[in-house]
Amino acid sequence: MNAAPGEDFDPDNGPSHDADLAAAPKFHPYHHPAAGWGAAKSVANFMVVKERAPLIGARAILKMNHENNGFDCPGCAWPDSIKGIHLDICENGIKHVTWEMTHRRCTPEFFAQHTVSELARWSEFDLENQGRLTEPMSYDPASDKYAPISWKDAFELAGRTLRELDDPNQAAYYTSGRLGNEATFLYQLMARELGTNNLPDCSNMCHEASGRALEASLGTGKGTCDLEDWEATDALFIMGVNAASNAPRMLTALAEAHRRGAQIVHINPLVEAGATKTIIPHEFVDMALFHATKTSTLNLQPRIGGDLALIRGIAKAVLEESETDPKALDREFIERHTVGFDAYRAKVEATPWPELERQSAVSEADIRKAARIYCDANRSIISWCLGVTQHEHGVDTIREIVNLLLLRGNLGREGAGPSPVRGHSNVQGNRTCGINHRPQQQFLDRLAQVCGIDPPRANGMDTVATIEAMQAGKIKVFVGMGGNFALAAPDTAYTFEALRKCDMTIQVSTKLNRAHLVHGKRALILPCLGRTEKDLQIYGIQETSVEDSMAMVHLSKGMKKPASPHLRSEPAIIAGIAQAALPNSPTPWQQYVDDYDRIRDTMSKVLEGFEDFNRRVRLPLGFRIRQPARELVFLTPSGSAEFAAPDLPDMTPEPGKLTLATMRSHDQWNTTIYSDNDRYRGVQNLRQLVFMNSHDMRDRGLKEFDEVDITSFARDGSTRSLQRYKVIPYDIPKGCAAGYMPEMNVLCAIGDYSTQSDQPIMKNLKVTIERSI
Repeated sequence: MNAAPGEDFDPDNGPSHDADLAAAPKFHPYHHPAAGWGAAKSVANFMVVKERAPLIGARAILKMNHENNGFDCPGCAWPDSIKGIHLDICENGIKHVTWEMTHRRCTPEFFAQHTVSELARWSEFDLENQGRLTEPMSYDPASDKYAPISWKDAFELAGRTLRELDDPNQAAYYTSGRLGNEATFLYQLMARELGTNNLPDCSNMCHEASGRALEASLGTGKGTCDLEDWEATDALFIMGVNAASNAPRMLTALAEAHRRGAQIVHINPLVEAGATKTIIPHEFVDMALFHATKTSTLNLQPRIGGDLALIRGIAKAVLEESETDPKALDREFIERHTVGFDAYRAKVEATPWPELERQSAVSEADIRKAARIYCDANRSIISWCLGVTQHEHGVDTIREIVNLLLLRGNLGREGAGPSPVRGHSNVQGNRTCGINHRPQQQFLDRLAQVCGIDPPRANGMDTVATIEAMQAGKIKVFVGMGGNFALAAPDTAYTFEALRKCDMTIQVSTKLNRAHLVHGKRALILPCLGRTEKDLQIYGIQETSVEDSMAMVHLSKGMKKPASPHLRSEPAIIAGIAQAALPNSPTPWQQYVDDYDRIRDTMSKVLEGFEDFNRRVRLPLGFRIRQPARELVFLTPSGSAEFAAPDLPDMTPEPGKLTLATMRSHDQWNTTIYSDNDRYRGVQNLRQLVFMNSHDMRDRGLKEFDEVDITSFARDGSTRSLQRYKVIPYDIPKGCAAGYMPEMNVLCAIGDYSTQSDQPIMKNLKVTIERSI
């Protein structure tokens, strides 16, 4: 098999409305502080020049992430400031909100002018740049166009299709992280009342490994830290995170940590801008004086996938030191709160330093520098993101992180613990509120008791299994609640083909994207309110809740008039489908839509940790969901924190091959592309690129901007390829390469997923890179 993206995934075929896309590519390595005046200039250009919405953007700045009468940023899941900072915002958040609040409208008249086949040749930027969707649309195969449909008819069509399935497991209900907690709860309730646990979500592609590893080691699927811990810690280890682009408000925490003398170690194959220095925009004196603050003490660059070997090396150094300094280990903590230490120590001692160096591509001396920082710190936090999770051995790596924390008792006390960085706003809340294809039986018992339904008990399908089932004709209906599933998923050509085999696809969205153009035999586009917009129901303006990366739950209240009078809220859309699909339902769907407090009252009875939900969520900053492991209560089979002793994987690429990781550019958010620039990596006017080590380029006779073909090699022996990508020399370990998603998702075969987490291994693709002919 030799799969390529295909004609309908070529961003160069469609018309361009962005001058950046037509300009010549440029590359100049970036050496300036992250954020600061570069971010301010970028925001001003985006609001004034691109979106022509300076007043809307300015108003959003004053309302975003405010605890009283504000809305939660629909971008990343970094927690809101606990210090009452009134400008707790970032460049990407402002872009994301301004993009949502655009004055442009994608109306029925637009769809009447363009066939789906034509739109399929447009770029991602051009599709979303048409603006906000305004009315429900239904695909008409005769004309190959979307045509208006009333909400009543849309609900009836969706409901009838779901009712008439031979088996409820012939439908899948996908969730993107933007969905609020109340809508999330209704969505999973609808799916389970219909009779399926087919609830794939974006976590299946990003942090599934984190949840499974933490559950196995500590008995909880979440990190144990909060922002107060970040403010109290002596050492921060930041792994596989591009903070300046993916969680920009983290820069404030890093700058504050450095000022008070905390040590900060960044572990990433690429030294990103956020791992060097920053100027925080709301710190006006530093902005005026161009005064930058360092955000790192030490930068280590392991090979892609070499994190496990590096962390084990730190652990080895700690154990060696404990032979002469008993204080290097917290022996009392290990004896009282853990199991498996002896087996783990034996595994570490049996792993020689040369092997650790070979697998990590980091020298023993540098690993010992990190170990010295760890041993000198009384309290340490280890934080990570997709650079750690999207590998075959992602679960093992995170369990190794927990092992290291356990050695020195860095758990259950202030300033210490594991702290995964969730990328998308409320992706963690989705899982908390029931979006889980492998639900716990206790949750299903409570759901049955409180809601009066008989939920299915068998596990459902995750993202990869759903795509394979669509391809095999076993999934007939795909419902996408937000997001851009067609592009976010792996193996683009295979996923496209699978979606087109569905009898019906239903997408709930704010803007036009690829998922609307890669559709089933019948298709619905159901436009919803954005998080910035007022949600007016019978009982007044409604608020929704979200959960951040650190398990804080708080309210979000839209401020803006909806983009169209025809838009409906996500809870209202879910309820409309449910009422049509479940005519004899015991669930008071309309009452839930009339007043979201009623949804929260039910959630408080079903969800552990949500007791007294309506009162607690209205407290300043909301409330934090209890994490038992934070209190040294471990819900593991042993009742203790459990050391793991996995074998060290071989991460060295075969001769002639490289290991490639996909990643986002700075000027994009997930699959939303704002421009072809990547400021922090020094790239302008180019996305079809691959970053390479200069020695690897020289070995292949390549120079900057040469065109190359990239071929990936799947486990099943098949290959996938991208042609005529431009190569850029970059500071990345030898044997490694990197490029942008979603374009490079085509290289990840559907079968190339982790056997530990079932996540697509988007950051561990085996490729060859050769000069284009």
